[in-house]
Amino acid sequence: MLGPLLRYVDETTAAVWVETDAPCEVGVLDAAARTFTVHGHHYGLVEIEGLAPGSVTPYTVLLDGEQVWPEPDSPFPPPRIRTLDPEGPLRLVFGSCRRSAPHDELHNRVFGVDAMRAYASRLAAASREGPAEEWPDALLLLGDQVYADSPSAEVRAFLAARRDLDVPPGAEVADFAEYAYLYRQAWSEPVSRWLLSTVQTAMIFDDHDIRDDWNTSHAWRQRMGQLPWWRDRIVAGLGSYWIYQHLGNLSPAERAADPVLADVREAAGDAGPVLDEFARTVDAEPESYRWSYGRDFAGSRLIALDTRCGRVLQPGRRDILDPPEWAWFDRLAKGGRDHLFVATSLPYLLPASVHHLERWNEAVCDGRWGRRAAAAAERLRQAIDLEHWSAFQRSFDAMARVAAEVAAGRRGTAPRSVLFLSGDVHYSYFAGVTSTDEGASPRGMSPICQAVCSPVRNPLDRSLRWASRLSSTRAGALVGRALCRIAGTLASPLDWRIERGPWFHNCLLTLEVDGRSCSLHWEAADLDGTGDPALHRVDTVRLR
Repeated sequence: MLGPLLRYVDETTAAVWVETDAPCEVGVLDAAARTFTVHGHHYGLVEIEGLAPGSVTPYTVLLDGEQVWPEPDSPFPPPRIRTLDPEGPLRLVFGSCRRSAPHDELHNRVFGVDAMRAYASRLAAASREGPAEEWPDALLLLGDQVYADSPSAEVRAFLAARRDLDVPPGAEVADFAEYAYLYRQAWSEPVSRWLLSTVQTAMIFDDHDIRDDWNTSHAWRQRMGQLPWWRDRIVAGLGSYWIYQHLGNLSPAERAADPVLADVREAAGDAGPVLDEFARTVDAEPESYRWSYGRDFAGSRLIALDTRCGRVLQPGRRDILDPPEWAWFDRLAKGGRDHLFVATSLPYLLPASVHHLERWNEAVCDGRWGRRAAAAAERLRQAIDLEHWSAFQRSFDAMARVAAEVAAGRRGTAPRSVLFLSGDVHYSYFAGVTSTDEGASPRGMSPICQAVCSPVRNPLDRSLRWASRLSSTRAGALVGRALCRIAGTLASPLDWRIERGPWFHNCLLTLEVDGRSCSLHWEAADLDGTGDPALHRVDTVRLR
């Protein structure tokens, strides 16, 4: 019914994920696995071992011995598993915020051309012509793979056939079955489905995968917790995320040690109640489970951080990562690698004006100017999404210290760069740190940078584009700093500037690492002369 999705791949192993319409045995190459059932839906995760490093292996999918993929008369090249070459270069493609909608003229005017679909079309064409020299090692999806709070017209029609949309939550997904349909719509378009079957993907959620402003603040959680439909919604959202996105992020060793997977596979019959209980627990006790994960690619390290579910939201002690999650990150954030990549759906380095506004807002929300001002600041926080790293001052400053220590070689041999990869804000840019609190210049340190690529398909409203441009100006930064001084907030331990952008296209970013060199290429989606989706280069940054 959905997939195959090629998920975790390293030098010798691979994982292939599928959703089927009935319980069965799923076979890929010489490996097989029984499906497990959750709320009447059936899933298989096949773990393939013994592959050669740097190899390319075509594969088929069998259900109970019958080949179902590739489909008969498929116009696309056969799917292949490409294992990592530990000595080879690295090519990582990423983006965030992808709305699922038809690809006709009307929807292209509203949502723009789908950058992932354009990329898939280019890759399929290159594969038909011969071996693709520029094949990506992985596709990293940094949040908002699905929009549970504003689904497409097709999904709304499915919801309306099941229940009365005049009753809350209305035209938003409400349960596991509706989430399953939402993911099916997101990943079933033919050329994108082919892409997901032949390029390994890594994913992390952001707010729209659950609901806009998810875990913005303690007040937000209290308000949502009082809604009669919210409990079922958060349980379905987290449970479906575990199946559709998180499970494939894990290495074979991590899957073997995951108690949730063991419980689901061992459940007698339908494991829906098992997964529901897990989701309720992890929502109430975020420290009980870690969604973040790490990957090592060809001499570089990627750390993907959950900046949504694991937040500490008590006023006066807010943190964007809970203590166990931070301790885990702190252990992984070391030198001795060619590059350290920190993937976080929310940008770490925002335009200076927004950064200072968020620091000011947090201080006022925490009572710096009294109760009435705190209440007004909380309303502002939710109204204009003041919820990034900058709105969690303790976490921002702690991350600055770690990044500076890694870049200065105090956590092992300094990498060539410490690079944050992010999305969320619906525009793209490149930022570079110009100084740290240890001195006026980061000379002698590796560069600390931020690459933002957003959206894949969900452009920013034109009026908001002007506001985003204004936020990147010097005047906007001065206003933000003045607010921080008035509120008595501490200065940030880093200074940085937006060096490229902002760009407002539907985009994907390709990160290329060859040894210790690193280049970033932003590409925007449009239609070519024949009306087919295509990509064109927006800008390139080479880290020095």
